[in-house]
Amino acid sequence: MNKSTIFRLTAVAASMMVLPNAWANVEGYATLNGGTTGGEGGEVVYATTGTEINEAMCNRATDDTPLIIYVTGTINHSNTEKVSGSCNTSDSSIQFKGVSNISLIGQGEALFDEIGIHLREASNIIIRDVHVRNVKKSGSPISNGGDAIGLEKNVHNVWIDHNELEASGGEKDGYDSLIDMKATVQYVTVSYNYLHHSGRGGLIGSSDNDTDNTFITFHHNRYENIDSRLPLLRHGTVHAYNNYYKDVSKSGMNPRIGGQIKAENNVFNNVQNPIGTFYTDDMGYWDISGNQFIDVTWLDNSTNHPAGPEPVSTTSITIPYSYDLDDASCIASVVLATAGNDTDNAVSSGDCTTSDSSSSVEDDADTSSDTSSDATADENNDDSTSSDSSDKSLGENLSLNAGSDGNGKSHGSYGHVRDGDTTTYWAPKGSTGRVSIKWSSAQTINTIVIQEANEFAGQITGWQVVNNDNGDVLATGSSAGTISFADVSLKKVNFVITSSSGQPTVAEFETYYAN
Repeated sequence: MNKSTIFRLTAVAASMMVLPNAWANVEGYATLNGGTTGGEGGEVVYATTGTEINEAMCNRATDDTPLIIYVTGTINHSNTEKVSGSCNTSDSSIQFKGVSNISLIGQGEALFDEIGIHLREASNIIIRDVHVRNVKKSGSPISNGGDAIGLEKNVHNVWIDHNELEASGGEKDGYDSLIDMKATVQYVTVSYNYLHHSGRGGLIGSSDNDTDNTFITFHHNRYENIDSRLPLLRHGTVHAYNNYYKDVSKSGMNPRIGGQIKAENNVFNNVQNPIGTFYTDDMGYWDISGNQFIDVTWLDNSTNHPAGPEPVSTTSITIPYSYDLDDASCIASVVLATAGNDTDNAVSSGDCTTSDSSSSVEDDADTSSDTSSDATADENNDDSTSSDSSDKSLGENLSLNAGSDGNGKSHGSYGHVRDGDTTTYWAPKGSTGRVSIKWSSAQTINTIVIQEANEFAGQITGWQVVNNDNGDVLATGSSAGTISFADVSLKKVNFVITSSSGQPTVAEFETYYAN
């Protein structure tokens, strides 16, 4: 099964709506209930401060107008101010309150330093590629109740993917959880995150009376040096598969008071009480299979009710969506290669292999093969593999001696957009994405040519050309081809696909200074 599988309904979920392939590698409960697409198709903005994030939310036409926010640099209290208007922002956290259809995506090192991300009365939100650290509930500065990411009160359809979340201690040090969900949070997928050095991983349901938090998926996450709550679950249903837990000092999965968890093909390494009901006699339930336990300890006493030392299931849970399941034998290597915000959104292929996890050296550096491929194309006089013959009036294609990068790929490499060969191409992981051409020193350009792969021609329906150096939008449009704009000197230019009717592709991203 590949990542483009359309998620199927079972009889258990007959009332749920499945979203067909809105983002290429989203799995889990976030695909149900209408699906989770974030700001797909919306305006693309760039932020380097918390205030700019707040301004982007407040400048939307309505509270549900789609919006994609790319974040670069460090977000902290000193650069985050509350912005007023038809929005509800904060100066002490990045707050998505009363809003929907937003993607918050890090570029490079997007660090949220001592400032948390809070979702309240929000839906269809994507948080990807960010690093959140040292969010405190006591001491100074305080933010978000001490949670790196907090979901609270009528929040649904959220995808938290490829982030790094950490603290520098536990509650006595002023910290709370890495991800907390409470007061009716539903249809959430938490995938490919690196969570570490915290007293608490996170809870689902803040008290025994908090009963409506449910349908949460955790997969391919890396948990290290955490005391407990992986997660602490009250009442709801959780699916946890292909996660890697290492050096957990107190307890791992903790379903209680009717909470139930399906745990498949996870690996627990040096973990005390990996699965069970702990610190209470109000029992939860577990459906377990394929898990691997390495150097684990099962501690059974009056308030600890572990599933082991010979763990067996106490319930049966049906999962209402399709998903790719790696064997536990490879989970350590797969998760270490894919989890976190520095893996170029690499994902598992579902068969103990992973996608290309980063742009290779040749993607980001000048290569000698460009000249040889051009020479071969000229020698063969084959216009299908080179655009030089059709674009000689524009002058030299400056991309041929440049580097390239982007914000994720489902096909090809970033280098394919500048190799002079239209039979090779890059494709983003969803229906939107960014690919960039960059140079070591500033270049003056005024024209770009975007060629789609022949078999996917016409799929791009919305785009922006952006000066990466300062965030200026140089041009916008609805179809690929030759794009002209005023002369600009820059070191990096972005082609941002904002919408598409199918699989968007870029076979060639040519850049010119045309006289």
